[in-house]
Amino acid sequence: MKFPAFLFSLFVSRLADQMLLFLVPLVVFQVTQSVAWSGYAFAAETFPRFLSFPVCGALCDRVSPLKLLRGSQIFRALVCLLGVLGSEALGGIGWLVGLSAVCGVLTTQGVMAREVMLPQIANGHRFDRVLAHAQTAEQTGMVLGPLVAAALFAHWPWQAVVGAAAALFLLADAATAYWRHGNPVPLLHEPHAEPGHFLRPIQTALLHVLRLPGLMRLTVVTAGVNLVIGVTLASSAALVTGLYQRSANYYAGLQMLGAVATVVVLLAIARGAFALRKMGVVSFLLIFGGGVLTAISPNHWGYALGFLLVTGFDKMFSIYIRVHRQKIIPAKDYGKTTGVIVLLNNLSQPVAGLLVGALAGTAQTGWVILALCLLMAALGIAAVISHRASAAAAAASSATSP
Repeated sequence: MKFPAFLFSLFVSRLADQMLLFLVPLVVFQVTQSVAWSGYAFAAETFPRFLSFPVCGALCDRVSPLKLLRGSQIFRALVCLLGVLGSEALGGIGWLVGLSAVCGVLTTQGVMAREVMLPQIANGHRFDRVLAHAQTAEQTGMVLGPLVAAALFAHWPWQAVVGAAAALFLLADAATAYWRHGNPVPLLHEPHAEPGHFLRPIQTALLHVLRLPGLMRLTVVTAGVNLVIGVTLASSAALVTGLYQRSANYYAGLQMLGAVATVVVLLAIARGAFALRKMGVVSFLLIFGGGVLTAISPNHWGYALGFLLVTGFDKMFSIYIRVHRQKIIPAKDYGKTTGVIVLLNNLSQPVAGLLVGALAGTAQTGWVILALCLLMAALGIAAVISHRASAAAAAASSATSP
């Protein structure tokens, strides 16, 4: 099985996607010199990709995820080219935000297709280690994405950088085709159409979230973590280049260091034997601590340390959540349920962007970040209390049963 080709396609796709994510807030802030507009652009870019998760997840249970994955890569390349042509013809940075939003929806389809395929591709191997390898490929793309985008943006207009991203999406699709040619084994769980109207899969997924033990608790905690991650991503370009007066290259280097830290953590998970619960607790606490540092730091060194903690341990927490989800959710409903959960988890990221835009100037952003960190901590404490109460009730029930 040509699994390295699959990982390479994941790496290249993430590289191109990260280039677009890097460009939008930076270009908007450079043009407008407004942290509010930078936050609004982040929200406009991320809302569509998160809102589309339930639909994309349901599609993965109805249509071959491989077809959806390849389609997402080809259409992202096409959207990039159409956005560049529109900008050249009519002008304005709105084309960049718009094409990135559309590519975000297509990225969601690709992410969901891979999410459904990974447990089946990895049959017979430890799922946490397979996830670690897959996320290492993603993070390597995230390491190089800002660096490549900054290097190209220093010499080219953003339209040319977007054109380069289109070429990378096509390369990712070629790698996917090569992987599939060397791995013709059918997927274990074939897609199936659920009877009833199209909203029926979403209804099924919501019932799973409410009824499957522990799934709601995991969803709430992850939403709290994503508040801190979202506010960090939404405000980082403005804070680094505005409040701390650092260059775009410094900002790209900081993002690269965050991704490098994540790769190191993921490689340690892939080669080690870490207890799942310990991974969850450690990553939660370090993300919280990093968020507080970004909020209160008086200089760019403290901010950089906090940023590295938030971005560096994000994927460790993600592995903890995804392994738990995979154990709880029935395989036949994995796509639709995961899509709804990811939407519920990640809506907090663009919400954080809107809060930055509505409530914060560059100097006041720290207070918004700190408030969201405290909310994350409160949700985590509530989840622990709920878990202990459920465990105590289950123990009492088993003790009194005949």
